[in-house]
Amino acid sequence: MSLLEVRDIQTFYGNIQALKGISLTVEAGEIVTLIGGNGAGKTTTLNTICGITPARAGQVTLEGVDITRTPPHEIVKRGVIQSPEGRKIFTRLTVRENLEMGAFSREDAEIGKDMDMVFERFPRLKERQKQLGGTLSGGEQQMLAIGRALMSRPRILLLDEPSMGLAPLLVREIFNVVTYLNHQANTTILLVEQNALMALAVAHRGYVLQSGYITHADTAERLRHDESVIEAYLGG
Repeated sequence: MSLLEVRDIQTFYGNIQALKGISLTVEAGEIVTLIGGNGAGKTTTLNTICGITPARAGQVTLEGVDITRTPPHEIVKRGVIQSPEGRKIFTRLTVRENLEMGAFSREDAEIGKDMDMVFERFPRLKERQKQLGGTLSGGEQQMLAIGRALMSRPRILLLDEPSMGLAPLLVREIFNVVTYLNHQANTTILLVEQNALMALAVAHRGYVLQSGYITHADTAERLRHDESVIEAYLGG
């Protein structure tokens, strides 16, 4: 049984169909990447999984349990956590307050321990914990968005365009974080990313999404050497 399974999902914005029957799986411990061009439906896929943009048809299951019609806040409580495109941090809250917001659904006694873990992984956030989120650099805001997601203790982390708008050096740093979270923190990750080359370099498997359809599904290694994928997405 897969940790997450999407079966024949169809999602609409009004009368416009964004997802046209896509299916994918994510196994526990994997990094699975979803690549494709602008408007392909990548963010819509994540929003459908999270219940933000409900599917009109199809099914989303978490460890075999149907969550297709589950409200977004309940999906968060089940451990499906999204770090959204554009970061969407709380600009008028401090770094620490942003991280505390990531734990809003928790009632356990280990929130402080997880805060220390985030600060250990992102030392710059610790240095700036009293600073307003809106005053951080783009890279620091991305670290904060990921750290906030980690405060929810995700069973599966949905990362939406974590490298968007960042300088190449920071892109490499963010992907190092993705690898660390998977290898060292045993975090399962579904990664949406336009930087297909970097995404396929860290992922175990991948899907290519085009105009609301899955056109390719294979191991990341095979997709990196697929001529049609190279021509369309890898600058070949």
